Amino acid sequence: MKKMFNIGEVAHRLNLNPQTIYFYERKGLIPPVTRDKNGYRFFSEEDITRLSLIVALKGLGMTLEEIKEILDLKDNHCLTCEEVAQELQEKILQINTKISQLTTVRNELSNLLQECCTRTKSQSSPCECTLLDELQNINCLG
Repeated sequence: MKKMFNIGEVAHRLNLNPQTIYFYERKGLIPPVTRDKNGYRFFSEEDITRLSLIVALKGLGMTLEEIKEILDLKDNHCLTCEEVAQELQEKILQINTKISQLTTVRNELSNLLQECCTRTKSQSSPCECTLLDELQNINCLG
């Protein structure tokens, strides 16, 4: 007989909130788990292995939708190295795009910070900052 684990054991083992595990089950990332006569869920070692893969993929920035696609391919024995490479390449492209966007935002924030510092140094006494009002007006006009 296979050893079965309750939700608390699984959550502790994987450092997950039990609600996260229930959510993954509702989203179809893990198959419906075994329930005892009282309705308590019990997880097999295979369930834990699958949850561990989900956690690892989430840690790599994969969305639940992307993870579901990967798991579906894996379940159907269609998960080739080519498929994995394609998924990873797509994720890298998304990350590169996000890095570019964040770099732009960081540069804009740095410019705003520099302007604040310049204004602070040029003022003899503290006064109300109008920089954000000016930023708002620029975005409303643009």
